[in-house]
Amino acid sequence: MQLGMIGLGKMGGNMKLRLEKAGHQVVGYDRNPDVADVGSLGELVAALDGPRAIWVMVPAGEPTRSTVAELGALLAEGDIVIDGGNSRFTDDAVNAALLAERGIGYVDAGVSGGVWGITEGYALMVGGAEGDVERLMPIFNALKPEGEFGFVHAGGVGAGHYAKMVHNGIEYAMMQAYAEGYELLEASEHVDNVPEIFKSWRSGTVIRSWLLDLMDRALTDDPELARVKGYVEDSGEGRWTVDEGIRLRVPLPAITESLFARFTSRQEDSPAMKAVAALRNQFGGHAVKSE
Repeated sequence: MQLGMIGLGKMGGNMKLRLEKAGHQVVGYDRNPDVADVGSLGELVAALDGPRAIWVMVPAGEPTRSTVAELGALLAEGDIVIDGGNSRFTDDAVNAALLAERGIGYVDAGVSGGVWGITEGYALMVGGAEGDVERLMPIFNALKPEGEFGFVHAGGVGAGHYAKMVHNGIEYAMMQAYAEGYELLEASEHVDNVPEIFKSWRSGTVIRSWLLDLMDRALTDDPELARVKGYVEDSGEGRWTVDEGIRLRVPLPAITESLFARFTSRQEDSPAMKAVAALRNQFGGHAVKSE
């Protein structure tokens, strides 16, 4: 199958390679001319036979919205746009409506797999009309992992990114749990080899996972994580998951706390903890550390 790919970074570039290895023809566009096959979105559209399918793999938010809008002016009836970035699900209805005015289909695809997807395959959570999704199945089948798992048509437009949002919220909480366990093991006087404990958990335990495998990899490379600073960004999807929990009155204590823990990591000296220390000093005379 023929596909246009916009955005050839760590994810998009590897996805292009995986698709080409599976026999698909992929024409890529990127702002970096060194990795692009064409020099503009117009050239990309012209290089594809109709009806076209174009996968957008650029940063979420305005970059994706503006790319979809530009494609809407270039594409023709019967073409399909796939947004494979981490867009907020509320953007999907807007993008789909914009393209529908010209008879262009729209599919949202939540993609998980990171830098390992090129060999392991990409888990795909897809939203859109049944006919559009069915037409794109050769592409999805080439990208997904081998076997029966790794792909879901989650529902209509927006469902794919919604599923990916919840996926990432769960990921936040899982990473936080591993991290807290790591810190406790490091602090204990009873434990001599923290990296080997994590390694031992990779088989036979109920907490084994790919994230645990990656934690073992990180500790093998740097047993005390001395080369890593304890500063963690959030991609936005953790926040959106918590927002949805509030909107739907669904309690998400683990996911919410894991998000707040990331905020704490960015504070060199927590103002809240300063306030707690000051209060302890006021009511109990407890000592405080000066700057």
